[in-house]
Amino acid sequence: MTSTPQSTKTILVLAANPKGTPPLQLANEVRSLQQGLDRAQHRDRYILEQRWAVRPIDIRRALLDCNPQIVHFSGHGVGTAIAADTRSADGTTTRDIGPAEDSDIAPEGLMVEDEIGRPQLISSEAIAGLFELFSDQVECVVLNACYSATQAKAIAHHIPYVVGMRRAIGDRAAIEFAIGFYDALLAGRSVEFAYKLGCNTIQMAGIPEHLTPVLQPQIKS
Repeated sequence: MTSTPQSTKTILVLAANPKGTPPLQLANEVRSLQQGLDRAQHRDRYILEQRWAVRPIDIRRALLDCNPQIVHFSGHGVGTAIAADTRSADGTTTRDIGPAEDSDIAPEGLMVEDEIGRPQLISSEAIAGLFELFSDQVECVVLNACYSATQAKAIAHHIPYVVGMRRAIGDRAAIEFAIGFYDALLAGRSVEFAYKLGCNTIQMAGIPEHLTPVLQPQIKS
């Protein structure tokens, strides 16, 4: 008796650390995901695509070219509740760059790069509108950036599962969450289980930030 072939899913990693923002260990995060995929029980069911120093145009083109089912954003976020400094409880850099000085820029969003590598904010409304256009293919979005719970809630009107961060998160905690989350997902577990394991992975590492990630199920209209 032959087994039914499983469809392949694509994980698209979008990474951005614009000029002038605190340096993040994005390469370590993506390397850990690749290592997790290489050893995964169901590694033949997943493809990992990477896009670095992303601009808005790069995000749009990557969604069109890669047709991903899972989208992982790794970088900085901006929120209205700002941490006192750029260091987390464990001493690593947080994925928060503080409020924008320009009053014409929205106070919340994801930080990508502009054409010359400077910070450019993508608002919650804009990123939600983009994912609405790709709601027929994207199943899960992970926003591994500070204060991204707002964007997660906006995207969840269109996508089944979205993970965001309710406050600032340290670089190490963000990486630990990603490792645990994708280890579970690549082992064939559900998104709900993967989220819980990601949070536990932060806790097992002795980092007091395991309550920062939040899983936002789809919001039905």
